[in-house]
Amino acid sequence: MNTRHVTSLVAAGAAIVMLLSGCGSTGTSNSSNASDSNIISVYGSEPAHPLFPGNTTEAGGGKVVDQLFAGLVTYDAKGGIHNEVADSITSSDNATHYVIKLKNGWKFTDGTPVTAHSFVNAWNYTANSANKQASASFFSTIEGYYDLQKPDVDPKATLSGLTVVDDNTIDVKLSQPDSAFPVKAGSHAYMPLPESAFKDPKKFGQHPVSNGPYKFVSWQHNHSIEMVKNPDYKGNRVAKNDGLNFKIYTSPDSAYADLRGGNLDFTNTIPDTALTSFQSDKSLKAYNEPGGNTLTFTIPEWLEHFGQNEEGNLRRQAISMSIDRKTVAEKIFHGTATPAVDFLAAPISAYSKELKGNEVLKYNPSKAKELWAKANAISPWSGEFGIAYNADGTAKNWVEAICNYIKNTLDIDAKSIPMSTSDEFLSNVDSGKMTSAYRSGWGPDYPSADNYLVQLYDSSSADGKGGNSGNYKNPEFDAMMDKALSAPSTEEADKYYQQGEEILLQDLPAIPLWNQNATAASTSAVSGVAFDYGGGPVFTALTKKQ
Repeated sequence: MNTRHVTSLVAAGAAIVMLLSGCGSTGTSNSSNASDSNIISVYGSEPAHPLFPGNTTEAGGGKVVDQLFAGLVTYDAKGGIHNEVADSITSSDNATHYVIKLKNGWKFTDGTPVTAHSFVNAWNYTANSANKQASASFFSTIEGYYDLQKPDVDPKATLSGLTVVDDNTIDVKLSQPDSAFPVKAGSHAYMPLPESAFKDPKKFGQHPVSNGPYKFVSWQHNHSIEMVKNPDYKGNRVAKNDGLNFKIYTSPDSAYADLRGGNLDFTNTIPDTALTSFQSDKSLKAYNEPGGNTLTFTIPEWLEHFGQNEEGNLRRQAISMSIDRKTVAEKIFHGTATPAVDFLAAPISAYSKELKGNEVLKYNPSKAKELWAKANAISPWSGEFGIAYNADGTAKNWVEAICNYIKNTLDIDAKSIPMSTSDEFLSNVDSGKMTSAYRSGWGPDYPSADNYLVQLYDSSSADGKGGNSGNYKNPEFDAMMDKALSAPSTEEADKYYQQGEEILLQDLPAIPLWNQNATAASTSAVSGVAFDYGGGPVFTALTKKQ
């Protein structure tokens, strides 16, 4: 997903009146093969779902959707927020009421206009549980959201807090203060959709009509996704190239080999086998910069011995303290990752190395054995401990390394469980069918601690409605997140976010491992490589010599 530094955006302040007003910032398959075109071929993986923005929560689809759609706001490289389709977003009533004004002249790639209905209809569709969209929880603070989560909800039911005042005006009433609402408004979940999306959702998911920097051309499953520059795009991210060809790989090694052979222009997925050499490879241009991605593994509470109770918490803490994060980072990541100290990434203002309880993220074999023994006194351990991962990614080496640490420290059978493709892996994660722990992580959708914490661990994001795939639920944590969203300043919000993290450090619904750098490589012909606030590549900036 996306992106970063958020000091001024986490809590915008309940009393702000004009939060944003008029600010800004800086084909066919044959087109990708034309020698005289500036089409950039980039590494891609098969999206887990059809290309509906509200159902896109993984990198394969996220990178594609980011290029095709434009929302109310965009974010710059430092996490600054800038209007895109929005002309202004006005906050009142202690951040429980927003009025959104849209700019004139925006249209979709089918020529139809982008209006207030385009946003509201899309938000209602995503929020309604009957439509099974993975980002439904992004709308949890809007009035009427929980009515749309009932098992027998009408698929056409809508959020009571949304009103289309006219073609360019949206009135939004919230059920609780949410100072992060304008920041969330640039995420996938909040992208507008044309009428054609609702007339034939199946067709739209395979051939989306959009309003972003690029226009969709084709999706050859497990082969490529092609797009060309959108000449009618009116926003902040005007493409410097003629289009993108996301070449779909099942192995980062194959992509890297293609890059070195001149058959791929750019990749932001460096395989483990190249981490020691890619920065010194004279045939390429290499990039290694701080980023906003977190790497974790999730132990779902439905696994035997790992319920949300004393035994489960003791075992999670023991497993976490069995892992030597520093050594793995040095031996496997070779300077491209740093050991985690909390659940956030360093560019986020609430990030802290001083949280109470963060000793569970430090290597301590003797303490780990002690905690495991306490858990055994409650219920004796049996069976094996597995960590699943997708074999077409870069997780194999680090998953095997931490399994070895767990096995050797706790004297249990711990092993890695490869699943052949990202599609297979994510389908099992999204459907709650995992029968083991599994690798996880996060690249932020918007520059706020809210995105890392609420969207991944709040109860509103569980049960298939968001990124809380382990179905962690703790009312005490939820209450702390509500306090953060109601806070009148960034500083006060950060205190609540950090208190919430201290609860997570006790429960460990996911076990933080490392914060990953933004790494990439390109051929020597490519220029303009840049990263957004979360460490994701800015594809619109890429260009190459002809």
